[in-house]
Amino acid sequence: MQHTLQQIAARIKQASGVVILTHTRPDGDAFGGALALSRALDFLKIHNQVCDESDIPSNLTFINGVEKVQKTPSIEFDLLVMLDCSDEQRLGTLSETFFLAKRKKIDTINVDHHVSNKLFAKYNYMRPCAANCMHVATLIEYLGAPIDKITAEYLLIGLLTDSGNFSHDDVTEETMLLAAKLIKAGADIRYCNEMLFKRQSKARAALYARTMSGMRFYHEDRFAVIVVTKKNMEDCGADVGMTEGFVDFPLNVDTVEIAASVLEMKKGQYKISLRSKHYADVNRLAGVYGGGGHVRAAGCMLFGDLEEVLDKLSYTASQYLE
Repeated sequence: MQHTLQQIAARIKQASGVVILTHTRPDGDAFGGALALSRALDFLKIHNQVCDESDIPSNLTFINGVEKVQKTPSIEFDLLVMLDCSDEQRLGTLSETFFLAKRKKIDTINVDHHVSNKLFAKYNYMRPCAANCMHVATLIEYLGAPIDKITAEYLLIGLLTDSGNFSHDDVTEETMLLAAKLIKAGADIRYCNEMLFKRQSKARAALYARTMSGMRFYHEDRFAVIVVTKKNMEDCGADVGMTEGFVDFPLNVDTVEIAASVLEMKKGQYKISLRSKHYADVNRLAGVYGGGGHVRAAGCMLFGDLEEVLDKLSYTASQYLE
């Protein structure tokens, strides 16, 4: 069942303790939205905590206050809020926190922008848009909390991350108006851009070069795949956080409609990130394997031998290239 952000704000104001969760392997939109909402709750003097099961990705350690994110809740709470998360399984091990809250009759809230969202909480708000931080910004306004420089920077990080630096086709006037408002509130767009897109370590540069040199093409060069192996990460001294944005490079090849990044998480398990350029619906492609996301950006997990995984992906991608 869908609710309005006004209704969700009203419920949050009644809470005495709030735990905010976001999806495993978080990106800038996940952490930006969670930390922005947490800061708003601090202003309202509502005890709160942000939790995510994952280690903080190396590319996001620059975010002010991200070190406060915990892996499991350690406070008493009477409300559980999940941001940028299409279903409870995307919470990883913290899905147990969600199911425990349901068993204890603790209210749950789900605010998201993925078309694949399953409306899994008691209170749900889902509307497709460039970044979930757009919804969080509106929610903060309904809560009556200010958007100061720090909060504005959190929200802008989310906007920049999920919009591909304002390059995706779901960027609208609404997106740009919010960005202008956040900049007016003090967010430093030059700094955020530099930290998110323009800096990289020598280890990331080495991994990038090694990965792109092994790019594979299928279906008359309309489908491109890059593979990031654990061995290559170890050889280069890199980590998973450094792979953020890798999938965008093969999509820039002029013949390519769908690009995939195949990231080895552990032996026999691969995280698939999918992007499309003009017409292919990668949300539906990812859905074949239990994943989802957006029409132009989605993901899923695949299991098995690497070549088997690539064969599956290639075959399935062919169905969405027509």
